[in-house]
Amino acid sequence: MDVLDYRNFCIALPGTTEEFPFDENTLVFKVMGKMFTACDVDDFESINVKCNPEKAVELRELYSAVNPGYHMNKKHWNTIVMDGTISDDIIEQWILDSYTLVVSGLTKKLKSELEILKNEKKSAKDL
Repeated sequence: MDVLDYRNFCIALPGTTEEFPFDENTLVFKVMGKMFTACDVDDFESINVKCNPEKAVELRELYSAVNPGYHMNKKHWNTIVMDGTISDDIIEQWILDSYTLVVSGLTKKLKSELEILKNEKKSAKDL
C-alpha cells in the first residue's frame, strides 16, 4: 500500500474529511470531526490507527510491524510500520476498525448526520 492507496481507501469512508492540523506533513483523516488515522505524507513509513485496548496489545504481540502509537495514547492507538510485512487487506481492515470504533463513540446527533451522509452516498450510486 502506498500513500495514494491509503488516502483513497480512507477518503471513501462516509463522513470522512482529510486535513493537516499539526503540520504540513501529517495527514489526518477524521470521521465527523474525530480522528481515526494519520500518517506522514512525505515518507509514509507508518500509519496510526485507533484500536480497542485489548486488541491493540494482541496485535503488537502478533506483528513486529505493529507498535504502540507514536505520539498518541499508547493504550488506544497503534502505529503500523508500512514495510510490506502486513497485507493491504489487513491494513484496510484495521483502518476500518479504527473508523468504526470512532463512529461508535460519536454523539447521537453526529451518528444521525453520518447516517444521512451514508444514505445520500448510497442514493447517488443508485443513479
